Amino acid sequence: MHRTTRYLAAEAGVRQFLDIGSGIPTSPNLHEIAQGVVPDARVVYVDNDPIVLAHARALLTGTAQGRTAYLEADLRQPARILGSAELAATLDLSEPVALSLIAIFHFVADEDDPYGLVRTYLDVLPSGSYLTVSQFTADLAPEEAARAAAVYHCSVLPAVARSREQIARFFDGLELVDPGVELVHRWRPDSIAEDGPSDAQVSVYGAVARKP
Repeated sequence: MHRTTRYLAAEAGVRQFLDIGSGIPTSPNLHEIAQGVVPDARVVYVDNDPIVLAHARALLTGTAQGRTAYLEADLRQPARILGSAELAATLDLSEPVALSLIAIFHFVADEDDPYGLVRTYLDVLPSGSYLTVSQFTADLAPEEAARAAAVYHCSVLPAVARSREQIARFFDGLELVDPGVELVHRWRPDSIAEDGPSDAQVSVYGAVARKP
């Protein structure tokens, strides 16, 4: 999230971000990264967990020049998100928006049509907008992935591992930013640590792509 947001703000010139599935706030969070590059950046955070949004409202404050808003909604409710007052007051959908879907689609089952959801969001965003997706995979460590999925299946959450090819489908019709769909620790790394995690330990693919 840090590296993709820096790229979008510093190199792609994006000033608006829609982060769906934002999770418990950490620091630096997406708006801190974006506004650290572009102080007037605008960010809408969306999550379906009221505890997450309570933390967000308490902890996340942006720059005076920028704007940050929070919305309690589910990724699978695109009409509610795109039609929300929070989004309308914060983002200008006639200008490029970076849609950030970080580590959320492994909680979206195939029957919820994850690819259709992405298309629904992208359809309302103008040319020059960007999509960022990261997703858990079983390509590199299938036994460990199965065990992790079993843990989630014991809770209310699904856990869907997708292959590199399946993850690449999220970007159909878009222009992938180099290096394309890659393991996230290898996507434009700040540095390569010799004692860092192995590919199998990471087991998450990610990419950024531009809407033509």
